[in-house]
Amino acid sequence: MARKESRQARAARTEKIFERLAAANPAPKGELKYINPFTLLVAVVLSAQTTDAGVNKVTPALFATADTPEKMAALGVERLAERIKTIGLYRTKAKNVIALSRAIVERHGGQTPRDREALEALPGVGRKTANVVLNTAFGEPTLAVDTHVFRLANRLGIAPGKTPREVEDELMRVVPKRFLPHAHHWLILHGRYVCKARQPLCGVCVLVDLCPYEPKSLPKTVAG
Repeated sequence: MARKESRQARAARTEKIFERLAAANPAPKGELKYINPFTLLVAVVLSAQTTDAGVNKVTPALFATADTPEKMAALGVERLAERIKTIGLYRTKAKNVIALSRAIVERHGGQTPRDREALEALPGVGRKTANVVLNTAFGEPTLAVDTHVFRLANRLGIAPGKTPREVEDELMRVVPKRFLPHAHHWLILHGRYVCKARQPLCGVCVLVDLCPYEPKSLPKTVAG
């Protein structure tokens, strides 16, 4: 559980946390492969309940032939489903991708919208997906809350919340503005490779002294 602390103290600790994450990885990048805003949108939709690595196995070949909404729509649901059948929920995702591709062509002249409301109106696109596209493709200071960000926000005690939206809103309040462009990438990567769900690697964590989470999984010292 997070220790009791004032809002001012939590804000100061949050700033230190992001200063360290920035020092350790000055230019973090998401791991999904994409070519342009449209292919990023498709990759994020495909990544729901699937690993980025799993998505990256199918998207290079897919995007080589369908890197625009017009080309993707022309594939049709069945041909797209065949290309992505190694990832989870592929049939539903194929329907959504074709539907959103057609919607972008019909409603937005083939250009991926850079507006939250317009993105979330597309089939299969929720708030998290819209946040990723707005941040990564268009440089907006948004913060996507996936399972890693949700866990870290609560585990670190910087933005405790019971829902992704609660966590997102609190992170937007406490994360210093200068860190917002990269904040969700830092948290995702730290959660994926260091602060893991079951066995966090506290012994190599740059945030260990700033983290209230217990018990710490620190390496045992060898007597000798």
